[in-house]
Amino acid sequence: MSVALVQKNKIHPHKFALWVAIGSILMMFAGLTSAYVVKRSQANWTTFEIPVLFWYSTAVILLSSVTLYLATKAFKERRSGKYRLYLATSILLGVLFVVLQVLGFRNLWLQGLNLTVTVAYSFLYVIVGLHALHVIGGLVAMVVMYIKALSSKMKMYSPVPLEVMGTYWHFVDLLWVYLLLFLLMIR
Repeated sequence: MSVALVQKNKIHPHKFALWVAIGSILMMFAGLTSAYVVKRSQANWTTFEIPVLFWYSTAVILLSSVTLYLATKAFKERRSGKYRLYLATSILLGVLFVVLQVLGFRNLWLQGLNLTVTVAYSFLYVIVGLHALHVIGGLVAMVVMYIKALSSKMKMYSPVPLEVMGTYWHFVDLLWVYLLLFLLMIR
């Protein structure tokens, strides 16, 4: 077996690190959702309605995954103009997702449903808030990629950083869908 063939089958170190991080994030959210299920049996547990803005934010984050896929495709085809356009669109959609989440929580807050009312609301704020932090991390990575795309010095066409960032973003996207479905089914 040739050395080139053996090396080709190895996973890139950045991709491996990403999968370890994704595993850790999954464990954290599995723990939080498990604790949510256990705490649900408490006497002071109350149910709540998911803000309608969370549904809009779901559509927005799903659309951002589509535009990020298109950005990756354009990058690999070396169509830099399309790459920058789709990447910028993904960033804007990611920011819109966060804004819709904040507005959804603002509506809950104005209804008096804050962290101190019951443990149910505390869990909602913690679970969704931690997800939002992960989205913001993905947005930072996208902004860095976009700044690099604007640089006239961009000569290297390695898709690995974009693939790592894209995999993370798609993961955060799917994680949100899971969390929303979880909150709808278990409330």
